[in-house]
Amino acid sequence: MNPRPTDPGKDPSRDPGNSPGSNPGSDLSRRTALSLAATAGLTAALGALPAFTASAAPRRPADTPPLTGTSHDQLWWQAPGDEGSLIEQGLPVGNGRLGALASNDPGRELLLISDVTMWTGGLNETLDADGQFPYGRDDFGSFTLLARLTVDIPDHDLSGVNGYRRTLDLAQGLVTSSYVRSGVTYRRQIFASHPDDAIVLHFTQSGGGHYTGTITLGGTHGEKPSHAESFGASFPNGLRYGAAVKAYGSGGRVRVNGTRIDFSGCKDLTVVVSGGTNYAPDADRGYRDPALDPEKLARTKVLAAAAHSADTLCRTHIADYRRLYERFTLSLGTSSDAQRSLDTWERLKARARDGAPDPELETAYLQYSRYLMISGSRDSLPLNLQGLWLDGNDPDWMGDYHTDINIQMNYWMADRAGLSECFDAFADYCLAQLPSWTGLTHDLFNDPRNRYRNSTGKVGGWAVAFSTNIHGGSGWWWHPAGNAWLSNSLYEHYEYTQSRAYLAKIYPLLKGACEFWEARLITTTLPGTSTEVLIDDSDWSPEHGPQDAKGNTYSQELVWALFGNFAAAAAELKRDTAYADTITSLRKKLYLPEVSPKTGWLQEWMSPDNLGETTHRHLSVLIGLFPGDRIRPDGSTPPEIVDGATALLTARGMNSFGWANAWRALCWARLKNADKAYQLVANNLRPSTGGTNGTAFNLFDIYEVEKGRGIFQIDANFGTPAAMSEMLLYSRPGHMELLPALPGAWAAAGSVTGLAARGGFVVDLRWKDGVPTSVRIRSVGGRTTTVAHGGGSRTVRLEPGESITLKGLAR
Repeated sequence: MNPRPTDPGKDPSRDPGNSPGSNPGSDLSRRTALSLAATAGLTAALGALPAFTASAAPRRPADTPPLTGTSHDQLWWQAPGDEGSLIEQGLPVGNGRLGALASNDPGRELLLISDVTMWTGGLNETLDADGQFPYGRDDFGSFTLLARLTVDIPDHDLSGVNGYRRTLDLAQGLVTSSYVRSGVTYRRQIFASHPDDAIVLHFTQSGGGHYTGTITLGGTHGEKPSHAESFGASFPNGLRYGAAVKAYGSGGRVRVNGTRIDFSGCKDLTVVVSGGTNYAPDADRGYRDPALDPEKLARTKVLAAAAHSADTLCRTHIADYRRLYERFTLSLGTSSDAQRSLDTWERLKARARDGAPDPELETAYLQYSRYLMISGSRDSLPLNLQGLWLDGNDPDWMGDYHTDINIQMNYWMADRAGLSECFDAFADYCLAQLPSWTGLTHDLFNDPRNRYRNSTGKVGGWAVAFSTNIHGGSGWWWHPAGNAWLSNSLYEHYEYTQSRAYLAKIYPLLKGACEFWEARLITTTLPGTSTEVLIDDSDWSPEHGPQDAKGNTYSQELVWALFGNFAAAAAELKRDTAYADTITSLRKKLYLPEVSPKTGWLQEWMSPDNLGETTHRHLSVLIGLFPGDRIRPDGSTPPEIVDGATALLTARGMNSFGWANAWRALCWARLKNADKAYQLVANNLRPSTGGTNGTAFNLFDIYEVEKGRGIFQIDANFGTPAAMSEMLLYSRPGHMELLPALPGAWAAAGSVTGLAARGGFVVDLRWKDGVPTSVRIRSVGGRTTTVAHGGGSRTVRLEPGESITLKGLAR
């Protein structure tokens, strides 16, 4: 992620009118590529990604027993969110597609509502004069807000209430606020229901009170609704959108009054809101469903939900949410009574001020990331730079999908922490974009103005730029190795799940990426030798140093892993034997990085010199350490390579942006350095004040783009918990290591259940004084693995569905 000081979408030097829009050297037009993709059955696979559509009535649970909250899964505050700072103070809700930030102000509840498909822009298929893609809010496009909902209760001004408290119940997916006014206790509950595809607000009281006020639903793009209960509009790109609201209560009156809904004297009040777009994950239809009327569908959904009581809607939501949340539990130790007495914001500040570990807060932070994943990534598009949440229509970097760390990091936690099905949105997105990515690559990549073009003159497969949108388009610069990193991330999900059906689904992505690199790689002779190796053509190591370097470590490592993953996939699926042999032969000829005799670091470029920034935020050079695992501190990697990687990581430093700290923590965990990994986790938990890097009031990660200005960027909210998980368990197919980087702060006693291991296993683990005391291994598809801790190890053989409890691993 490049913290560019200005919005590239506003760069006047980018003139899309200077490009012919096609590659005269391409032997395959975009239209032909789309046709071939459809012939291969790719577009048929896109049905796995539902849009905003009509659906059958959800199953209603007979009962959902309430949970007793603990400090592990309860976050709470003593103040509502300020309307001007909701990105840092609003509490997020979401059903995987539809989300909102809630202010929880007693007198004026504000919801900023988002739909992950609410995008401007389009295919963006006309290159700029430099052979790169335009990157603005109109051509490339931007993620934007869907709607704004307010519930005004004038008599409940914050200044006139006491005992205010707001809570995020991570275990049940509920945002609750309560307060006392004139002796009456008022309570409101907000949740986003996946089964009912709606956001629900429920206002109750005890003590003889009532609610009187107004409800207003409006757009954020200049729409002029003609009535109170819904609105609809469209963007210039043809995307239609709409939203609807329905309110009902008891003991009073609820009625439509022009463009607002009035309620008076209500003992309780329920407000249901839904909305969406006519986005469709189908390149052949231009990513639109022309037959869908979003406003009409939103009205249908809110009316269907409003036919049920708020209690029924809540129980339905909780049952659905808990099905995912309860797959994973965690305890990292016990916090003090003094720590428990503080609200979440004060607790963050105390932890940073005193430097004392707060194990229950750290546990809650990881569980919060799981809450965000469940809320933000189900049955629609994947989480973008903003996740699912916005406070305006001009997010930095368009709220896009960055392919050189950010979208990958968003999903590092999902499999590890028991949320594998939340990963599906990422894979389905890539499949839906593939026909367009393929067409643009064949038409545009070898444009003579593109500094990253293939000097071989050949082009194959697919590629992306550093930024991608939801319309099949790319933005900013071409990113040749982006296809390899995306493919490797998707393949790693297979390593966790062992699902052959999923592997078959993503296989075209893996093969297409290999075809791109088969056409791109060039041959060079290593200096002072007669050894010929294959290297990447002119490229950039994200995001620093020369933009025309050949054979940079970032690309070499990613392609090495890609080729291995493709060969394994082809063997498992019994496909393309001859082509897999070709790719394996190419893999054997790939240049792999060396250690610089000048710096002692693993070389980022094919040069002994440091050609970039020593403390740069990106760790592109260490991608073979994490997320790859070619570099291992277990004796299987030459020690000079491990030492060179360690020296480079040390030089990069311990203080950076949140996502950069998370990546560093993961690398230190791989190197089994618990102290450094934990320090980086602690650095990310520092409270953000005045826009500084750190954790906001609502636990969103804040990225300081310039002094005094911080923005929300969600990747660290997933990357940091991924590092915490990696500190508890390292795995690769055929091997896992328990507690490889357990810090002293968590060593006294702890437990985790549902922690996934690559190779198709799930681990339940308890420890005391840093040593495992109980280990249960369950197969979800894996058959053989080595389980290690300290000096001991065991080989485990299981059939899918079987489990085993191990003892005596420590030596």
